[in-house]
Amino acid sequence: MVEFLKNAMNWILEKEQEIAKEGALKPEEVEKQIQAIEEKREELRAKFEEEDREFAHILSKLSIIKAYALKSESK
Repeated sequence: MVEFLKNAMNWILEKEQEIAKEGALKPEEVEKQIQAIEEKREELRAKFEEEDREFAHILSKLSIIKAYALKSESK
């Protein structure tokens, strides 16, 4: 499904490029699309960073737990 959506988006962008070459596309419309994509990208980046911090926290806790388990195993 994801591959289909990528292919569809690439096809649309190719068609828009052709239209732009013909002079039938307003730069303002493209700028709106650029801004929308940049905003979405920033949202996704922030979400990724938040989730990455959570994973780092969990991994840190698991490392501590593992250390305790190794310590008690060696007794």
